Amino acid sequence: MTEFQEKLRQQHEDSMHRELEALIATADQAAAEISRKDFDGFKRLFHRFLQVKGPSVDWAKINRPPEDSVQPYEKIKSKGLPDNITASLNKLAVVKLNGGLGTSMGCKGPKSLISVRNENTFLDLTVQQIEHLNKTFNADVPLVLMNSFNTDEETNKILQKYKHHRVNIHTFNQSRYPRINKESLLPIAKSMRVNGENVEAWYPPGHGDIYTSFYNSGLLDKLIAEGKEYIFVSNIDNLGATVDLFILHHLMSQPADKRCEFIMEVTDKTRADVKGGTLIQYEDHLRLLEIAQVPKAHVDEFKSVTKFKIFNTNNLWISLPAIKRLHEKNAMDLEIIVNPKTLDGGLNIIQLETAVGAAIKSFDNAMGVNVPRSRFLPVKTSSDLLLVMSNLYSLDAGSLTMSKKREFPSTPHVKLGSSFTKVRPTRDAVLSCRLQVFTDTLASFLKRVFCFAGSGVFGQV
Repeated sequence: MTEFQEKLRQQHEDSMHRELEALIATADQAAAEISRKDFDGFKRLFHRFLQVKGPSVDWAKINRPPEDSVQPYEKIKSKGLPDNITASLNKLAVVKLNGGLGTSMGCKGPKSLISVRNENTFLDLTVQQIEHLNKTFNADVPLVLMNSFNTDEETNKILQKYKHHRVNIHTFNQSRYPRINKESLLPIAKSMRVNGENVEAWYPPGHGDIYTSFYNSGLLDKLIAEGKEYIFVSNIDNLGATVDLFILHHLMSQPADKRCEFIMEVTDKTRADVKGGTLIQYEDHLRLLEIAQVPKAHVDEFKSVTKFKIFNTNNLWISLPAIKRLHEKNAMDLEIIVNPKTLDGGLNIIQLETAVGAAIKSFDNAMGVNVPRSRFLPVKTSSDLLLVMSNLYSLDAGSLTMSKKREFPSTPHVKLGSSFTKVRPTRDAVLSCRLQVFTDTLASFLKRVFCFAGSGVFGQV
């Protein structure tokens, strides 16, 4: 960096700090204290953003992970389970990433409150899964929701309905960061409010913020004090992300001095997953490589299903004491994801984000586990919703299982037309299909694609 560039960087940083202080001055004392903690993390991210330019990896240094660093699930499963798995379950907490809205599917409010199967929401299914686990094994596995400022209020209202379920539910909020004007590199917010002219001025900074916000909330220390050792982290819209007892036992059965602090579940890549992050070996560390970090000249190579054969499901098993140690040493260096956007009024802004899986390089004895595709069942679109509503899947205790009558283990690829990008038209169409008599051709087609059987193509929705 030249002397001129260094002066310009310092000028941007000083201007940003002044603007952030002015924003904090518009908040009451309690809100200002929370915002100051949020802004400490934002300042560190902004500082690194100003210093780092271009791709964050040297393509020539990228290698495939060593064979023993990504183990097949079958090898983990072959070890079996101990007679008393309850002891291991009592050292686990389940964390669901619950910061997203349902706007991309035409819904208002938290995405986790969208009804996906038998009138059950994502959150309903999650609670049912963990309650079943606790009852079956007489365990105490709590559910932790990482909310955002967009989802916290409505989520906490709905949590009242679960107070008689056998699940202890905790929540904490991820940070709230200011969107940055792409030209001036200053916040577009005028105050700390999130309404009126400020409605588009703030954003939750990606799930990589979990480490800082979890620590700042005090919940990390609380769980450690209660004897919890690991968290299982996943997106709340991934209906395949259930607690796997074999992976849990693998973690707990390791010698104390060789204990694995981080497991990333990966699965085989298909042509539908070419943009998904993958595991690589880089400078003697296992590392997550995201498409945003890839030099433009190598993007097609990154998308190859022959060279990079696996991708990250974002199902992660992470040691709580390790999170505490690394955070207190400020030893987690997560790559910055620069997310450019254009707001409704035409203003170009950037968001600085991080990914939770990027921390894998900071943990001791980290590894990947190549899991079956069934553990990756995200519902991102109405096309995905059609699949999970159909009787391709059966529902039991909050978990979905693919019909054994389907000839292929892979999930069918469905793409609905533009009329069905939102939840309501899709659900209405599915419900109407239950009342219609399909032509022989259409019924035959659906059976071939989905392996539907029985009386109704869409079973119970």
